[in-house]
Amino acid sequence: MRLNKYIAHATGVSRREADEIIDSGRATVNGVKARLGEPVNDDDKIKVDDQPISLPQSFTYLLVNKPVGYISTRKPQDETPTVYALLPEKFHRLKYVGRLDKDSSGLLLLTDDGDFAHQMTHPRYVKTKVYELTVNSPLSKDAVEQLETGVELEDGVSKLHVLEKNGRKLTVEMHEGRNRQIRRTIAHLGYDVLQLHRTKFGPYELNNLKSGEFIEVKKLEV
Repeated sequence: MRLNKYIAHATGVSRREADEIIDSGRATVNGVKARLGEPVNDDDKIKVDDQPISLPQSFTYLLVNKPVGYISTRKPQDETPTVYALLPEKFHRLKYVGRLDKDSSGLLLLTDDGDFAHQMTHPRYVKTKVYELTVNSPLSKDAVEQLETGVELEDGVSKLHVLEKNGRKLTVEMHEGRNRQIRRTIAHLGYDVLQLHRTKFGPYELNNLKSGEFIEVKKLEV
């Protein structure tokens, strides 16, 4: 197994983050500074930040219905709580898969399976996401058409497929996950997103899980 995959599995970080750990000199193999692309086996003693790591016997997958007002990070910002405040301490080691910003709610996954996190978030693996939106005023027919054909943002074209439209409420589907992409796309058309709620991420759906609650789920085919 390559070292970056081992670190990802052992710590829950993505493979990209594992590469950064290796490249910054924070990892050692048998007491020697690790190298990018280095293969390792079960007999090797691997450390990150001078702490031994090992592969878990099994992985954990959590599905959380994140409320508005919580941030997807480990470190609190001022008085703003993190999603980990919703979880028992035994789950605080898990890594969130993708993010929802403070003002957004809905489906958030957490896991210690770095390979799973990589496949759910890397652009190479297209994952469908569904969001329910409330905007400040009903979108015009032209605005809906622009969402479908694509809106040019500073970081590239953004497309949203409108599944339902009922007054100021929209249900949209997307296959990307750039920073605040939906809010920026809607704003580009002259509207404001007042509420944003994710109901689906890849094969996972929120269903009837209440706000602030979480459940353990099985790893589904991604």
